[in-house]
Amino acid sequence: MPGVEWFMDFRKITTRDDQPIADLIRSNLIKYGLDIPGTAFFDKGLDHLSEYYNEPRRAYYVLTENNTVIGGVGYAAFDGFDACCELQKLYLRDDHKGQRIGYKMMHFLEEKAEEAGYRRIYLETHTNLKAAIHLYEKCGYREIERPETVVHSTMNKFFLKEM
Repeated sequence: MPGVEWFMDFRKITTRDDQPIADLIRSNLIKYGLDIPGTAFFDKGLDHLSEYYNEPRRAYYVLTENNTVIGGVGYAAFDGFDACCELQKLYLRDDHKGQRIGYKMMHFLEEKAEEAGYRRIYLETHTNLKAAIHLYEKCGYREIERPETVVHSTMNKFFLKEM
């Protein structure tokens, strides 16, 4: 959609973003039937992501439009592969889906991860998230076998991208 991006901006998460991002994540998980144990829905620190990502080797970015949070995406070190981080908590408000914003979020995160020294990005997802899986595949992620170090036990699809 022409002009949509003009008012959108990425920035690092702050404490004022904690509740809007937690609400966005939970509402998306409910919509796709993933408000169950073994998903991010029950992550202990979900309501305080700014604290979790305020550590070395981690970062989370919110996407805003006219100063309103519309999405977010982050990464954290992943020890399952050499020089690897995990793409975490990529979520976008429903009213902004279908505008290729997810691709821009992926590209932005990949650039940030590469700047941080990572050469690979791992992610875990679920078959219920068909649009997300399509996005990952279009962005060059390849499906892999389940690694030994899976954090969210309900996730059943795993991807890796070499940068």
